[in-house]
Amino acid sequence: MFVYRKATFDDLNKIWDNDIKENDNEVKWVLWKEQYIKYNKTGMATTFVVLYDNNPIGQITILFSTECSAVLNRSNLCDGRTTANMNAFRIKKEYEGQGHISKLVKMAEEYAKQKGIEYLTIGCEAKESRNLSIYLHFGYTQFVDSFIEDNDLILFYRKRL
Repeated sequence: MFVYRKATFDDLNKIWDNDIKENDNEVKWVLWKEQYIKYNKTGMATTFVVLYDNNPIGQITILFSTECSAVLNRSNLCDGRTTANMNAFRIKKEYEGQGHISKLVKMAEEYAKQKGIEYLTIGCEAKESRNLSIYLHFGYTQFVDSFIEDNDLILFYRKRL
């Protein structure tokens, strides 16, 4: 049975421990775990998960604070008032294409709206045309900006909630 909810700290630890393991214990993943758990604890971010048999299989995080590293000095992506950023979209391969991310996006959007957020932004690697088409389908159609990160072109779009 699938459960969709705001992540608990146990969920966050499971998510990040799995991500670290899947990425060969790369230091950046260990640092991201520390950051994202801190962000959730302090209200700078909120992570949503889909669970199967009580194990996280997918996630989305909304960044509400301009001090989160992914949006630092990028007020067009997150301004700490009316605009927040959704990122860390992940779903285990065997659960792709089953609508889980769509449900998490709707849940995250509703949560952000309740918190007074008017716009959500989202980023996508330009080479990931499948993901880009999904985000456009979700309504993220207003181009905001582009950046080069880790030698990849990232395109950012936003949606009015």
